[in-house]
Order: sequence, then structure tokens, then C-alpha cells
Amino acid sequence: MPHHLMNLRHVPDDEADEIRALFEAHGVRYYETPPSRWGISMGGFWVHDEDEAERARALLDDYQDQRRTRQRQDFQDRQARGETGFWFLFRQRPVRVIVAMLAAVVILGLSLLPFLHLG
Repeated sequence: MPHHLMNLRHVPDDEADEIRALFEAHGVRYYETPPSRWGISMGGFWVHDEDEAERARALLDDYQDQRRTRQRQDFQDRQARGETGFWFLFRQRPVRVIVAMLAAVVILGLSLLPFLHLG
């Protein structure tokens, strides 16, 4: 019976590539199903054997702990350099931020318009 190891929906390409390399380096016999374009099927990494699933899950747990640590450190480094947050995004792409804010105000206005005309 197949064992689902990991969902591939919203997984970045670099992470999926690292997991493939990890499985191949450790000789895990896995197969992969891609996520659907419309979000109906999740896709993922699978194995057929229960023992193989346990070994692969242990490898995945270690990998994900290491990746989490790397990603947190990267975020903290970017935060220390001032490369995160609203003002950084505004300085990088002011037109996009202004358009998004205007769209939010228009949507909010259209949503509240019926309630404003009640009185």
C-alpha cells in the first residue's frame, strides 16, 4: 500500500529539488505525483513499503529541521539588514504597493457602500 510522505502543494522548487536529491543520495525508492493546476489533487512524494516510509520520514524530519533553521536565519539576517517589512517593499516597488492599497480601499468602499446608504 502506498505511503504519502509529503504534500507538494505550495512547496518551492528548490525545496522539492533538495528532497529529491536527499532521497536519491540515501537510496530511497520513491515516486512523485505532481500537484494539479486547479488545486484538486495535492501531489507529493510516495513510497510503497512501510519500512521505506519510516526511513524516508526520518530523513524528511531531519531535512525539514535543518531547512527551518536555515530559513529562519536567512529571515533574521534580512531583517537585520532592513530587507523586510512594508517600507522595504514600498521602496522596492512603490507603484505595486500603491495600486494594491488603492484596490483594497476600492473593495472596502464597495463592500461598505450598501451599509452607508441604509441611514
